[in-house]
Amino acid sequence: MSDLGSATIKRYGILNPLVAEALGPNRDDPDVKAEVQIYVSQVGARADMNGIAFPGTFFLDRRGRVTSRYFEDFYIERNTVSSLLVKQGGKTEAAVAGTKISNNHLDVTSYVSNPALAVGNRFSVVLDVQPHEHLHVYAPGAEKSGYRVISLKLDSNPQIHEFPMRYPVSEIYYFKPLKERVPVFQKPFRLMQELVLDGSLKGQEALRGKEEMTITGTLQYQACNDTTCFNPVSLPVSWKVSLRTLIRERPTVAR
Repeated sequence: MSDLGSATIKRYGILNPLVAEALGPNRDDPDVKAEVQIYVSQVGARADMNGIAFPGTFFLDRRGRVTSRYFEDFYIERNTVSSLLVKQGGKTEAAVAGTKISNNHLDVTSYVSNPALAVGNRFSVVLDVQPHEHLHVYAPGAEKSGYRVISLKLDSNPQIHEFPMRYPVSEIYYFKPLKERVPVFQKPFRLMQELVLDGSLKGQEALRGKEEMTITGTLQYQACNDTTCFNPVSLPVSWKVSLRTLIRERPTVAR
């Protein structure tokens, strides 16, 4: 969409002033150069970048009112639409079938928000967890009582950076024999782990020529019922995604 004179960008208060700063008298200032690397371009600012916005996404309701907004800390790292929909509690349109895992304690359906990723994409892996009847798993805060909180531990991958896990609201379970109150999940719940595919120049070079990537890890938890606490468990999980190249030029539209 065209935004002549950056009028809409200015109305939303997201005009990026660093381009003008980088092309002006302070262009050699080390602080300006460092900020340009983060908020404009790793290869420096150009005159045709004047008027650009800080990258972000606004959600509006049917009346045009802003209901939420998301902004990134690095210009090349961008939330995918599917990942934002998951954050909003909606459904992803990703054409990825969920993988189902079941054991004696849990039924888990896991999927990745996007079937294909480009460098710099900020996306999510999602785990929909359903504890079996009369069982619960532990929520953040229960570690103070010595229990293992349910968590996702990803295997090391230099091209993937993690953000803090998003947990839903838990409930308090009262264990009468010990007069103990701990936060747990007993009903179906969702865990969402946000990730970003490294968009730095080094990251781009490391992924050059690769067509896919597999993200692996373990879902770790401890389950209990009203009488028994079972041994901690580590469930293997994995997601395969295709890798696509960045679109660096505007498409030419035939007239």
